[in-house]
Amino acid sequence: MHDSGTGSTRHPKHPRHPSRRTVLAATAGVAATLALAPDTALAAGSAADNTAGRDDKRLTALLSRMTLEEKVGQLFVMRVYGHSATAPDQADIDANLQEIGVRTAAELVAKYRVGGIIYFAWAHNTRDPHQIADLSNGIQRASLGLPRGLPVLIATDQEHGIVARVGKPATLFPGAMAIGASGSRAHARTVGRIAGAELRALGILQDYGTDADVNVNPANPVIGVRSFGADPDAVAGLVAAEVSGYQNSGVAATAKHFPGHGDTAVDSHYGFPVITHSREVWDKLDAAPFRAAIRAGIDSIMTAHIMVPALDDSGDPATLSHPILTGILREELGYDGVVVTDSLGMQGVREKYGDDRVAVLALKAGVDQLLNPPSLDVAWNAVLNAVRGGELTEARLDESVLRILRLKAKRGLLDQPYVSAEGVDKTVGIPAHLRAADRVADDSTTLLVNKRHLLPLSRRTHRKLLVLGADPASPSGTDGPPTTVLANSLTALGFTATARSTGTAPSAATIASAVAAAKDADAVVVGTYNVSATSSQRTLVDQLVATGKPVIAVAVRNPYDVAQLPDVAACLATYSWTDVELRAAARVIAGQVKPQGRLPVPVQRADDPEQVLYPLGYGLSYERS
Repeated sequence: MHDSGTGSTRHPKHPRHPSRRTVLAATAGVAATLALAPDTALAAGSAADNTAGRDDKRLTALLSRMTLEEKVGQLFVMRVYGHSATAPDQADIDANLQEIGVRTAAELVAKYRVGGIIYFAWAHNTRDPHQIADLSNGIQRASLGLPRGLPVLIATDQEHGIVARVGKPATLFPGAMAIGASGSRAHARTVGRIAGAELRALGILQDYGTDADVNVNPANPVIGVRSFGADPDAVAGLVAAEVSGYQNSGVAATAKHFPGHGDTAVDSHYGFPVITHSREVWDKLDAAPFRAAIRAGIDSIMTAHIMVPALDDSGDPATLSHPILTGILREELGYDGVVVTDSLGMQGVREKYGDDRVAVLALKAGVDQLLNPPSLDVAWNAVLNAVRGGELTEARLDESVLRILRLKAKRGLLDQPYVSAEGVDKTVGIPAHLRAADRVADDSTTLLVNKRHLLPLSRRTHRKLLVLGADPASPSGTDGPPTTVLANSLTALGFTATARSTGTAPSAATIASAVAAAKDADAVVVGTYNVSATSSQRTLVDQLVATGKPVIAVAVRNPYDVAQLPDVAACLATYSWTDVELRAAARVIAGQVKPQGRLPVPVQRADDPEQVLYPLGYGLSYERS
């Protein structure tokens, strides 16, 4: 997943709303603003807009001293391998040389003058909080030590749930669909506030979240539980709340993936999705969360590598579409903040044009930040040559660089680019934050089936549990595997639980072994992962049910699994298989917590997808199950 949201994968605004470009605030002023209550902080941000003209003069002066090459560099946000800016492991040096032509992050900044760097776990950027903070400081030292050096805007994909680049001991929250199941804007705001504070302490000031897609397609392979849900108004409210949480903590949030990636069965990492919504449907369904994000003062918006013929019939992806990014996003929606592409290494944006053309066309469409091109050298030189050859004007580059500088200034980066070890210790993964994550998870766990009131499970009658499961690879920085986390949590609650991984496609032998083991258990808990009509996970569950033992299914990703499991005694949806959600499921099974979640998406019948099996808002409680 190289995209931002993956994502894949990210200010000023509506004409009726004042610009909120608060730039170059003194450090004390930033601290004072962040200490205010959320609404007060927003008001303070708006009031500070009165100084925007003066601030822009300072930023314009910075811009006027930059060379053309430095301006081009500011437009790029690039990956780089290694845990250190100057002394990465040899394997990371080798990877950097192969992919980027530099040895280290410091060399990357010196050669290309990049305006941003994106952290990934797979690039070994995010080992532990103090290392991350040291890496951030090393990058800033390297950049600020250059002639006319500017601080680097460090970004990552920290959506929580199934997409998180910074793992334990940082706080990991339930993902968007789980928050959608809680129905709580307060929870969304809390997630943004705490996650933003922790990212800021690590030197990461741009988060490629919040996901503003409305997931109306159960077959969506790339968004799904990364979305708050299927109701555009509910999604809009949660997006605005989470954005305010992030940005009141001093981190730029990113609404993605514009103009809306929620109704596709194609993953834009590997193909080119087409959204067939009419303009009217788009306006009602997909646009609402982005409008809400803009009203909330969103700092950045990420593009989608999708085609929407009703918005632009040229056949170009939205990332390269002037009618979509300038005509609709800038002019109709009134957005004047930073526009960042989804990863330029994804197939959806590379299908029609070469990698050199993609970077230039994105800028012509209205983009400001070019994220993670497959070859930085190709893309960087393509932009430079487009200006020298007259296809792009330097004035066009100046527009984007000024937006990027405003964002850096607004987030205090020009005044305070460094972070401290003390700040990490006081902020990252502290007990109060971990308790908040547990509360969100408790309120999101959704009970969909509870035959004969099996749950909460009695330790007297069902003490001995067999926990089976698909065990998909654990999301970054979690304990895993999921069956082990679930079994350990149930054991801690007074059960005797044994874990057995059965995989996402259990063989006949695996199924037979699991069924044999179930005969010694009082009840079976089985974690399911994207069950289809032909999935051997379904065969496993059917054969477990046939033993006569009570079977409790826990859908650890998509809640749609329940439609394929008609005979289970109970079914819970957790919307992810992160530790925090699995522990909450155990608390619900044990009766320590009552299920509170309600489906944020409808679940269709397996045998007739035109019919709704469980409607939007459905969820059982122990009082009425």
